Amino acid sequence: MKRTLVALAVVLGLLWPGAAQSATRVDGRVVLIGIPGLRWSDLSPAGTPNLWQLAERSAVGSLSVRTVGRVTCPYDGWLTVSAGVRSAVGHGCGLPPLPEPDEAGAVIPGYEYLHRVAGQRNAGALGEAVHAAGECTLAIGPGAALALADRSGRVDVYAPSPAQIRADALTGCRVIAVDVDDLIRPYMTGDRLPREEDSLTARERAAALRLADAKAGAVLSMLPEDTRVLLAGLSDHGGNPHLRVAMMRDEGVSGRFLGAASTHRDDTTILPDITATILSLTGVAAPPGVIGVPWQAAERRTGGTETARVALDRADVAGETIRDVGGIFFTTVAVLQVAFYLIAFLLMRRRRGLSGIRVAAVALASVPVSTYLVNLTPWHHAGSPVLALVGGIAGCALLLAATALAGPWRRAPLGPLAMVAGVTAAVLAGDLLTGTTLQLNSVMGYSAVVGARYYGLGNIPFALFATSVLLFAATIAHRLTRADRADRADAPADRPALGDHADAPVEDRPEHEGATVAVVTAHPAGGSRASVVAAVVVAVLGGFAMILGGWPGVGSDFGGVIAFVPGIAVTALLIAGRRVSIVKLGAFCVAGGVIVMSIAYLDYLRPAGSQTHLGRFVGQVFTGEALEVIGRKFGAMLGTLLNPNLMPVVIAAVAFLVYALLRPEQASAGVLPAAFAHSPALRAGLIGTLVSGVVGMLVNDSGAAVLSMALALAVPLTLSAGIKALDEDVPRYEEPGQQPASNSLVSRSN
Repeated sequence: MKRTLVALAVVLGLLWPGAAQSATRVDGRVVLIGIPGLRWSDLSPAGTPNLWQLAERSAVGSLSVRTVGRVTCPYDGWLTVSAGVRSAVGHGCGLPPLPEPDEAGAVIPGYEYLHRVAGQRNAGALGEAVHAAGECTLAIGPGAALALADRSGRVDVYAPSPAQIRADALTGCRVIAVDVDDLIRPYMTGDRLPREEDSLTARERAAALRLADAKAGAVLSMLPEDTRVLLAGLSDHGGNPHLRVAMMRDEGVSGRFLGAASTHRDDTTILPDITATILSLTGVAAPPGVIGVPWQAAERRTGGTETARVALDRADVAGETIRDVGGIFFTTVAVLQVAFYLIAFLLMRRRRGLSGIRVAAVALASVPVSTYLVNLTPWHHAGSPVLALVGGIAGCALLLAATALAGPWRRAPLGPLAMVAGVTAAVLAGDLLTGTTLQLNSVMGYSAVVGARYYGLGNIPFALFATSVLLFAATIAHRLTRADRADRADAPADRPALGDHADAPVEDRPEHEGATVAVVTAHPAGGSRASVVAAVVVAVLGGFAMILGGWPGVGSDFGGVIAFVPGIAVTALLIAGRRVSIVKLGAFCVAGGVIVMSIAYLDYLRPAGSQTHLGRFVGQVFTGEALEVIGRKFGAMLGTLLNPNLMPVVIAAVAFLVYALLRPEQASAGVLPAAFAHSPALRAGLIGTLVSGVVGMLVNDSGAAVLSMALALAVPLTLSAGIKALDEDVPRYEEPGQQPASNSLVSRSN
């Protein structure tokens, strides 16, 4: 069995995107020059000639310096290089400690604090691995000493600054690190984080850059020509995160972009990759705890240093814009959603403005996918990226809404719903299959500046993907079963169609006194052949989407698989006319967990450099670290329950749904019952969506964001279908025993 799994993992490793080949291991000398705070916008041929010359001879890319907190200070940046995992000693930690000289080397005072108190178990992994291979370490500057120290806090050779090192000393050790902190240290406020880099005057910034460039140039001039050079802007500067500079000078890599398999981007790397790159280039085996992978020169060429600088700087601008706009955007979405439910409630109670509500509902539901479609335009190239982004989202939403409401499908109650849900599902599926370029730098996606995710299916995109797939599959099921519904409508009341009520409770069967067409809503086709085919279609479409979302290197979404499985199963069972119990629901959730752990285990069997976070989680299970990861994510999930942008959407949407179903005439003019009478499959899809949203909220660290975005898409679209169904022509939805109302709510097949 073990051999079978290994063989399967090898085959899948050839198929999975993102299993990029690791950098070739070549024994040699490697130097890391860390310039905390350095951005691509800082570089120019005149202002930083030495760094510019290095860039012309190197592969170049962006470095995401995110560690544990929102902002990475120099201490945390260098400590992450030391550990090979994202590490932190706390917010506002400031600069690395000054080492104490010890013979030729030095020792970092109080280093045991990192292991005993701060919980940094992997601190010293890089230095320990180098020493275990029989090599020595040379550190220049306090940050470099922190990066190369072994588990006792010691480096073999140490110099406080580049001015205090001789050229011959640079040939004694094969692993060298240099700390150039001129962009940071002169602007410290006390012993904590430095002043905001954007608050520095142009003269101050230029002066600091000249010093940093001169020190880096002095080191570069003393290095043997065959030395491999890594240069990294290792940390943030002040309170705002940015993408930083990454360069790698090696044979045959100049003029190319620099990326890594860890990000699945050919122009973006992360801090732990530096550790893996140093070890790979010196031929030293990486310890098991190192999660980074070696930097790789991409096939894509830069088109010149200036062209690359502009492109990488624009990537930072895009990420910064998304970070700055995100809070305002979600606040606006929350306000619009709550206002929509309130206004819709008041108007529907008075039987007024239903057509306007339908237009508003479709427009609101068109906003989420528009946040991805806008990335088909070069909005971040505009003089005002914020205005271009907001205008682009609004324009895409209005265009999609107009298409949904004006096309030939507009006459069918489910037509606009199918259009918006279908476009949303198709856009996200296409994005997953083409490297998720639309989710990157999207307000409903993620950005490398924030650094929570770099590829795959994010938590909010999962909510929208699952919802759109289930609703779109429900519209297909509606079409497949409409002939059965027509036959049922024509069947005499005392002689139901074959199999129509096999699973209905006694009080809902036609022979029971007071029975109404409520049975049709509960069991759309009662186990007929068409309903079984429709359920299979839902299962196939949903299953494909679920695998796409969870597949390592494509969606790589752990919690999404767990949440998607019960949503698909519930929708399919209800369409097939079957009952869903709490026991079955629990079994579906367990099945989702088994599926995702199976995928993760196969990912774990691949080489460490090719694994995604799914495979690494299996490794954490074996090492006992998984509970810590789960606890951290559970805490983050609980924190979202107090989010002022997310919870109002959840509360308003759920309250509207519950009240509209319990008091259909008073709350919504019977709109929701009309939608469900017209299409029982839609009811099944909505219930499945709610199941996925609730489970997704519980198993993802984004928590309430998953459920709120699922509701923000599903409920307005359902209302739009119900409003149109009011004008159609089927028997009115009634609860068993309910007296007929004076105004008939009718529906006919789509």
